[in-house]
Amino acid sequence: MNFALIMLVLLVLTGAVWLAETLFLRKRRVAGAAQPWWIEYPASFFPVILVVFVLRSFLVEPFKIPSGSMLPTLLVGDFILVNKYTYGIRLPVLNTRIIEVNEPQRGEVMVFRYPENPALDYIKRVVALPGDEIAYSEKRLTINGIQVPLKPDGDYSYVEGGLNFISAKRFEERLGDHPHAVLLQQDIPPVHLGGVQRFPYRDNCAYNESGFRCKVPEGHYFLMGDNRDSSSDSRYWGFVPERNIVGRAFMIWWNFDNFKRIGQSIN
Repeated sequence: MNFALIMLVLLVLTGAVWLAETLFLRKRRVAGAAQPWWIEYPASFFPVILVVFVLRSFLVEPFKIPSGSMLPTLLVGDFILVNKYTYGIRLPVLNTRIIEVNEPQRGEVMVFRYPENPALDYIKRVVALPGDEIAYSEKRLTINGIQVPLKPDGDYSYVEGGLNFISAKRFEERLGDHPHAVLLQQDIPPVHLGGVQRFPYRDNCAYNESGFRCKVPEGHYFLMGDNRDSSSDSRYWGFVPERNIVGRAFMIWWNFDNFKRIGQSIN
């Protein structure tokens, strides 16, 4: 469901009724006569819809985390806020950038439209920028020939799919100015070769059993989940084009199961 498109349609319809009422219909109505319901309701809802549409389109939009691909940074059930303007002002629905503000930086958590199905929103961490050479070998990231720092940080366990108990090692990784936690499972390969798809600029990448190496094309980004061995990300379906960017995740605003997470910033 394209919520932005639905909001735009409602905005246009209620706005047309409100404008007609303000400029024409009110003046022609008999003094003291009540508004017909088909004018009263749309005209009353128009200001509310306008405020919500502007907030969601240009400032902040809420999202819910549906999977554990970003553990331990984001938990299933976290409700997060996404900054819609930090990467540029975009036209609603079309998502075309009309005003440049900032470019995504390595280590930031980004919401974007899934390249294979733009109707779906995904959330991952920006690992490599346009023009970067990224390598992932034996579960160690290397960006432009420099290995990304990775420091052990204990064990981490969680339940996946309601049935599977997963034990992983937690590490602190640092991409640019963003230290963050990642999870690695010892018995899982760096990439499941059978899951790698044919995607645009696939020839920029070379895969083997120990990992992969890619050259990020201009205007694209390489993103990975923090739960490295339980994440469908750029390793499998390719680069994220700039036109698919939605915004930067910056805060957890609600979690029904863990109130302590409310208000936490997303690093």
